[in-house]
Amino acid sequence: MTNASLTVMEAIARKRAIAALYNGQRIVLAPHLLFERHGDQFVSALNAGKSWRSDEEPRLGQFKLAGLGALELLDEPFEPLASFCGILPREDDVAIFAV
Repeated sequence: MTNASLTVMEAIARKRAIAALYNGQRIVLAPHLLFERHGDQFVSALNAGKSWRSDEEPRLGQFKLAGLGALELLDEPFEPLASFCGILPREDDVAIFAV
């Protein structure tokens, strides 16, 4: 387990947001699921800063853990999406930890 993995697992367990650098931008994520795909770890998370159309339901994005820099656990709580049911994005993904 990497420090990033442990931070994401703590965030999921405590239902706390995380901040990270992603493509040069600071983003805030509400992590719902940590999983492995082909040996790489990913997090399914709600991007709190994303603008959604009024008729569009917020949904989780998948972020490669190695692509998230300066990962930081925030003291900001989140409520898991009601639509989240723990299903993995792809059939061959392997769950590590989920809300």
